[in-house]
Amino acid sequence: MEGHDVAHHGGAAGHHEWEVSLWPLLLSVSVLFVLPFPFALYFVYKSGLLAVLALGIGVPLLTVSLVGWVSEAIKGRNVNSVEQGLGTGAVPFFIVAEAFIFAGFLAAYWATRLLAPSWPPAGTPHISMTIPVIMTIILVSSSVTIHFAEEKLEHNNVSGFISWLIVTIVLGAVFFLISAYEWSHLMGAGFTFSTNIYGSSFFSITGFHASHVIVGLTGFIAVLIPALRGTVSKNFVKSVSVYWHFVDIVWFFVVSQVYFW
Repeated sequence: MEGHDVAHHGGAAGHHEWEVSLWPLLLSVSVLFVLPFPFALYFVYKSGLLAVLALGIGVPLLTVSLVGWVSEAIKGRNVNSVEQGLGTGAVPFFIVAEAFIFAGFLAAYWATRLLAPSWPPAGTPHISMTIPVIMTIILVSSSVTIHFAEEKLEHNNVSGFISWLIVTIVLGAVFFLISAYEWSHLMGAGFTFSTNIYGSSFFSITGFHASHVIVGLTGFIAVLIPALRGTVSKNFVKSVSVYWHFVDIVWFFVVSQVYFW
């Protein structure tokens, strides 16, 4: 939502107000098409085609909504502006909520893994350990590059900030594409959500993490677009950066438990 200062009569210093925006509504609708709808369509109604169609609607809508909302929020600000807002302070609360969701996924996996008579269950193909190592290196590198981008921004080097931000986006996109390649390879080998309990756990946990990668990349793109026009919000950069580091940390739990345990 776009903010602006409105001066009140009587010498008030100014009151920060928010205009109405459609982006939060579109974002809420997109989340339905990204998370519950595909799961229900696939697992309950046994329709993979409809699940894919739901994702085909939800993912682009999610991306557009996030980019539109963030771009609208930082419109008119520049790198030297004094910024107000609750964005940076609210991110830790959001991260804690997301961490509990990941903890629920992992706790269910641990219970299944520890109670299983043998692991992995019958029907599980060989999963390469090389790919997750490469993915880990890429994701860790992206945390380093976004740190470099922030350092450039702190010194008001916008061009350097943009360069490192683009590198971060590329690394995050490569990470996601490798995940998609691995899913495609495993599904081609007959390993799907419904193959066994490990398949359900594997695709649910890695897919949920991938959805957070998409959100992080969308946030970076939402920062990049106005930055290319000379408008940068340090507040939003910090918020997205902290979120990205969280995605990185969670990956260590995912890769160590789902792949190497």
